[in-house]
Amino acid sequence: MGLVGRIRTALCNALLTEWSRDASEAQTRAAGQFVSNQLSRLSGYLKRPMALVTLVFDTTALFRFGRRFHNLPPDKQRRHIAAWRNGKLGVQRDLIKVHESLVVFAFESAASANPRQGAASAPAPKRQKYVVIGSGPGGSVMAALLAEAGRDVLLIEEGPFLPLDSCQPFSLDEMVQKYRNGGLTVAMGKPKIAYVEGRCVGGGSEINSGLYHRTPPEILQQWRKDFGIYQMSDAELLPYFEANERDLHVTTMPGPAPLISRKLQEGADRLGWKCQEVPRWFDYDGTTDAAGSPLGLRRSMTRSFIPRALAAGCKIQSDTRIQAIVRRGECWTLQGRARGATFEMDADSVVLSCGAIHTPNLLLASGFSTNIGRTLQCHPTIKLAAEFDEEINTEIPGVGVHQVKQFSPDYSFGCSISSQAYLALSLQDHRISREELQKHRLNMGVYYSMIVGSGRGTVGRIPHFADPVVGYRLTDDDLRKLSDSLGQLGLLLLEAGAIRLFPSIVGSPVVHSKDDLSQIPQWLNRSSANLMTIHLFSSCPMGENRDRCAADSFGKVHGAPDLYICDASLLPTAPGVNPQGSIMAVARRNAMKILGTL
Repeated sequence: MGLVGRIRTALCNALLTEWSRDASEAQTRAAGQFVSNQLSRLSGYLKRPMALVTLVFDTTALFRFGRRFHNLPPDKQRRHIAAWRNGKLGVQRDLIKVHESLVVFAFESAASANPRQGAASAPAPKRQKYVVIGSGPGGSVMAALLAEAGRDVLLIEEGPFLPLDSCQPFSLDEMVQKYRNGGLTVAMGKPKIAYVEGRCVGGGSEINSGLYHRTPPEILQQWRKDFGIYQMSDAELLPYFEANERDLHVTTMPGPAPLISRKLQEGADRLGWKCQEVPRWFDYDGTTDAAGSPLGLRRSMTRSFIPRALAAGCKIQSDTRIQAIVRRGECWTLQGRARGATFEMDADSVVLSCGAIHTPNLLLASGFSTNIGRTLQCHPTIKLAAEFDEEINTEIPGVGVHQVKQFSPDYSFGCSISSQAYLALSLQDHRISREELQKHRLNMGVYYSMIVGSGRGTVGRIPHFADPVVGYRLTDDDLRKLSDSLGQLGLLLLEAGAIRLFPSIVGSPVVHSKDDLSQIPQWLNRSSANLMTIHLFSSCPMGENRDRCAADSFGKVHGAPDLYICDASLLPTAPGVNPQGSIMAVARRNAMKILGTL
């Protein structure tokens, strides 16, 4: 183990001892190994800076205590950690937060056996008719419909082919198996915005909660007007929404939603606000949890469109990364790596479905640049944990199905995963002890406010690094909107019976009353806000306005024959709702265009 490894081990041991004095040697060793493994999956351009900051953290202890951090006794290690946790520089706070979050999450999560691999098809021939790169909702719909129409299709996925039940949803195992970079992905800016992406067959559908929305009609109207998109009205998209909803079994719960979710409805009812149960792509078999709420199984892509594609003759090649596409004569040459070896293959038509980050990254690596990667948008999201005077949580919690839309499209509220591990993460800013969490966790839930911001991001490349650099500029108006929305969410939860609120704001006190909520604008700033997002889009917008758009109304890249985009990067702006319903409707519509049946 090198010096950086020894420092990380010492830091993780000290942080875990702070969190739990009862941690066994085996638990401490396992948590430290998890942190080391996760940090090894950081994007290449972040590994060296992280290692350098780690060395600085270790060395600066010399000036305070006369010895490097990893050689200090426990009490002085705790003092050095506290100094960095409250340091003036963002990199100081970030180093401690990253390690602490990973250690706590690892300790509160149980790992399981190695996952079962899905059945990949035989190696593909050198020349393909259609190659779809990326197997998330856009790519899977496109591949299935092309294959069912009799076309020869190869579906390429960078990640592994794993069944949906290879791991417990929202677990440590899922993070390791199915998240890009182990979940350690971030849009740089002030503040930084953490985001997550699926990296497995099925993409984001394998790791999300399956909440389903149609694109709001007013958003479609805006897209048609501002970007010149043809055949994109609510009526024109309706058949594609309906077809996907039938195929995915989109439905509301056939019984009472979990109480943790219904708290949003209770608060909204008392305030006279609009709240709805959001349908999901789920199968229900009549089983319920201990509280009587229906249990179900997501109809993710590996349980819906991927099997359809395979049955229709589509081939799947997983664990394969395409690094560039080059036009040679009448076809495209794909250059990539699979299982450690480089290769090339030719394709008559290529569909890019790598997501809002990696579709522009691949296009930039291939020499495309017009309107690519410069207009990334997301739904900036801030969370808080709420404690009630009754049990609202369960031993194996799911994701809430209610969303409050009173302030849509500016912002909306929902309920997030609230397992003990995720509650522990949400409470890190408030230094809640593990003993207190265990005592109150069944009375607690994690809730979020998601805004439609005016900020923009970029997807760029650094020579010799495979992963892109993602940046995002949060505007002052976005910060105000986050502050306002968090205050309104707090008001709603207090109306629903919450007795304590724990905002995800560094240094903020616990909220006990409505009067406290007025202080949120003073607490929330660019240095204190802990933001995240799970919705990314708009990095290669579609439309006929060539001054703004990378692809035409049906996803064909402007000026590139037989090259298409079919994922969230096409959506011109933030839709204000969970985007997968929009992505899949556009994918089905665009597949019909490619097939000549539209």
